[in-house]
Amino acid sequence: MTTFSFETAPKIICEQGGVNRLGEIAKGLGMKRLFLVTDAGLIKAGLLEGALASLATAGLTATVFSEVLADPPEVSVQAAVDAARSVGADGVVGFGGGSSLDTAKLVALLACTAQALPAIYGIGLARGPRLPLIQVPTTAGTGSEVTPISILTTPSHEKKGVVSPLLYPDVALLDSRLTLGLPAAVTAMTGVDAMVHAVEAFTTRLKKNPLSDALAIKALQLLYPNLLAAVNDGHDAAVRESMLLGSLFAGMAFANAPVGAVHALAYPLGGHYGLPHGLSNSLVFVAVLKFNLPQAQALYAELGRAIVPQLGSASDSDAAAAFVAVISAHVSAMPYAQTLRAAGVKEDDLPMLARDVMNIQRLLVNNPRDVTYEDALAMYQAAY
Repeated sequence: MTTFSFETAPKIICEQGGVNRLGEIAKGLGMKRLFLVTDAGLIKAGLLEGALASLATAGLTATVFSEVLADPPEVSVQAAVDAARSVGADGVVGFGGGSSLDTAKLVALLACTAQALPAIYGIGLARGPRLPLIQVPTTAGTGSEVTPISILTTPSHEKKGVVSPLLYPDVALLDSRLTLGLPAAVTAMTGVDAMVHAVEAFTTRLKKNPLSDALAIKALQLLYPNLLAAVNDGHDAAVRESMLLGSLFAGMAFANAPVGAVHALAYPLGGHYGLPHGLSNSLVFVAVLKFNLPQAQALYAELGRAIVPQLGSASDSDAAAAFVAVISAHVSAMPYAQTLRAAGVKEDDLPMLARDVMNIQRLLVNNPRDVTYEDALAMYQAAY
């Protein structure tokens, strides 16, 4: 018998135009003075108009915090928490990409408890209660709307995470119309990020389980054929919804079957160079796939057959090699930097980055193959 546990958000709503019901949904959770966490770019793009109109129609007071920063630093999150406390918020809405959603999780938690942010980094250290929380993603990539994880950047440029079931939202609201205007490069980075989540969840060493496996496979079957289409024609609503669902399923998978070496190598790139998380993952994705291939061959073969039906009769070794090849080709077709050098990373920094990787054991323990400092350095060099 397989023993496992599986958690996710208690309610998921997927509905084109669903953001226009945000007021009704918030009211149903007892919110009266809600705190909406987003970034200035989304306000400028007009994406909040439907949400704010819906809240006003429902008679709710909304304070908009639009100072979220990419890879949110502690100081930015603390500013949001302080602002939520100052207005007496009784509910939180995260609206945006992963940085806004991650910030919203911690605002909902810390606005009504006295915990210090640095004291809750790690697994299961956060304490409740928290404010009611709704998450509304505007990118198809992070899956943060259904994960119990919030990743921040510390003053020493480390990426650290708060991991707790308290961070699951009460409602995840998916409205693919909010993703129609995403630029091609952002679509590509976030889409590859979601693919990484699916692959790493499927190949994780410690908590792999039947539910996360099924979600990871379905996620890849949605993401792989639709990513290039979304990059090339961002206004195809059906393609955008497939990407958003793929991201959701991948998020549900890796929330329960955690990620490994791709993310471990990506975090120092974001911390030291400020590279977008999806780009950081993409830059090291293929190098890690090749490194893991000897240990993960059978699993890669399963994934290969799931997205390329013609591989159904191939041997495990051939199907696994083909999987790595098609993912590599997919990534290389994306409209952004393809090497660490092109992304502005200094070759002299690779040893420092590899040392940082070795401090991220919470992720490395999940990788299907053990990673040494020399391995991490070699993968960075292969991606350079």
